[in-house]
Amino acid sequence: MPSTRKMLHFLGGTLASAIAVGMLGYGMSTDWAEMKMMCAEQGTDLYNGTAEVTLGLFWLTIARNCPYFAVENSYTVFEKLQEVGGPPVILHGLVITFIVLSLVSTACSILISLYNSVSNPYQTHLGPVGVFTCSAFSVVLCFLAIILFVVNVCATDMSEQLVKNELLMNLKDLGVTMKIGFFFLLPFLVLSLLAILVIFLYQHAAYTHQQEQQRPTEDAPKEIMMY
Repeated sequence: MPSTRKMLHFLGGTLASAIAVGMLGYGMSTDWAEMKMMCAEQGTDLYNGTAEVTLGLFWLTIARNCPYFAVENSYTVFEKLQEVGGPPVILHGLVITFIVLSLVSTACSILISLYNSVSNPYQTHLGPVGVFTCSAFSVVLCFLAIILFVVNVCATDMSEQLVKNELLMNLKDLGVTMKIGFFFLLPFLVLSLLAILVIFLYQHAAYTHQQEQQRPTEDAPKEIMMY
């Protein structure tokens, strides 16, 4: 059976990873960004209307309150992004892929941590190294997802293309507001790093204890060690 210290450390890492998965799973079901802009009838400079795109991971809503019409519709993300084509589709697909892989990797970290909390494995890949690898992989993927999502909503013309959608209008003054779903990525990163830290502290303490136990033998006189 593992020591109490080992059990507490690995259960702590499990709890941190489980909370991270729960928070990100909830975040995936909420809005991630809101993009607002001014609109005007094509050929005029009278920007007296507004358009708004609310974007989630799997759906989006487009609300147009522009001259001569007002309409609000909801769509699945790829249903509309395929009409835009190009980088927005690829980037959004990569964001979803990285997040799903990050969740899977964190789930593996949870399983390894639970296993170590009740056993003493000799296999390196089922010990602290396994937790470090899975959690670090999920952190890297999550960080990449953050960067790609920001690039997609801020550096491409995705929102303008979604709003126009074959309608003749001019758009300006795009403003982007990140929503709660996006911000759930940040505690996910922190909790994943915390899981790594908790296991690292146990490994460091165990190594220090082992070194202290070996020190008396190393410092003993050679005559005593011969007997």
